[in-house]
Amino acid sequence: MKWVTREHVHVDRVACPWLIKNFVDKDAEFVFVPKDTDPLTILDGIPFDMKGVELGHHGDDCSFDAIVKKYNLTNDIALVKLQEIVRFADTDRGNENALAYALDVFATGYRLNAENDNVTLEREFHLYDALYSYFKQMSHINP
Repeated sequence: MKWVTREHVHVDRVACPWLIKNFVDKDAEFVFVPKDTDPLTILDGIPFDMKGVELGHHGDDCSFDAIVKKYNLTNDIALVKLQEIVRFADTDRGNENALAYALDVFATGYRLNAENDNVTLEREFHLYDALYSYFKQMSHINP
């Protein structure tokens, strides 16, 4: 399936593809469109992290939250911990959580060092893999 979001990915637009690839659609293909693209014009693919879409921001929740809820991924303690960090980093609340602040810093650095959005995803997925693995191990130690 094609998944469509805005170009120049940052925290949520990297975290969501990681989430989708690992928990929703292993064969997902990501398409990046200009930020002013009207999601109603997207006929081939599922739009996410765009204004007014189901898998977007709603209140204090970010798009990662919307995907976790829609696909009922709330039983994974490690994923829920990662979800909180992504939400704080993506909604300008990184100062409330040191890992969220760091995630925002790393996301900026990865984007600045990549020639396009696909390269950013490829490189930054390793960071999300590491965070998820850490929280997964910690959830077994401290359930």
